[in-house]
Amino acid sequence: MDNRGNFTLEIVVVGIIVLLILGVILTASELSQEKISKGVENNNIEKTITEVCDSLINDAGNPINWEDFKAKRIGLAIVNEDDNVIPNSVSYYKLLELGRNYDNYVTKRIFDEKFHSSMELIPRETSVSSVKIGSDEKGSNNVYSVNRIVKCDFFKKYVVCDFLTNGKCNHDHNQKDHSCNYLKLFSSNLKKLDYYLLFDDGEKNNVKYSIDTTHFKYFGDGARVSKTKIYLNDDLAGLFESEETSSVIFIHLNKKDTKAVLVAVPKDFDKSKLNYNYFTTQTCDFVIKAWS
Repeated sequence: MDNRGNFTLEIVVVGIIVLLILGVILTASELSQEKISKGVENNNIEKTITEVCDSLINDAGNPINWEDFKAKRIGLAIVNEDDNVIPNSVSYYKLLELGRNYDNYVTKRIFDEKFHSSMELIPRETSVSSVKIGSDEKGSNNVYSVNRIVKCDFFKKYVVCDFLTNGKCNHDHNQKDHSCNYLKLFSSNLKKLDYYLLFDDGEKNNVKYSIDTTHFKYFGDGARVSKTKIYLNDDLAGLFESEETSSVIFIHLNKKDTKAVLVAVPKDFDKSKLNYNYFTTQTCDFVIKAWS
């Protein structure tokens, strides 16, 4: 083989080596770009669910009671009696309504169908059940989550009297050693609602209670609280005089700052949830998970 043949062979070998090097560089570049794109995607998921979570727990939505109407904007925060938003809070009934139409409200409107997701409210009080809505992440890879500590009201909207808050007393009991409160009751309410006194477990057998009205005062010792749930409709019905349609009812507990509430729940209310802790504000973990 002459010199020209050797030179041609060398050029071919060099060309092959250059092509191999370029192939390695391109492959490495593609892998790097893929990693960068994946990193950006992951960062976008984490950033998005963080922003969504903080927005939901600090915004009541529009209207502020959207769970009863058509929502213009979704929010989960609780609104107090003065229509002020409580920061870092979750309304139990807004969360349930969100779960009933999760795909429309969350998957489409909030996440623009880019992610699958779930939301879970986990009470620190173990006697209160957690609530989870959305998709199931089982078998999914790269699940991202954000967790916030919030306050949840659960069934607090059914509370008529809270005995940690002093009310009026027709016996002028000293509230240093009593917890008294009152309500105006219409006889027709007893046909639509069930009234219960609910006590914290720690109050059982440690408190006595009595019920009377402005025209009928009870002067006995009262009945000992031997259970944490006391049905009152029959007792309340007996306090109405003939032809009377309304009455002011007083409830007396012979212990200061008794952990107890009077609730009025619908007739079809789940009686297994008649637990004191369900009717008080609870500290919870609110967790949003998302995956592509």
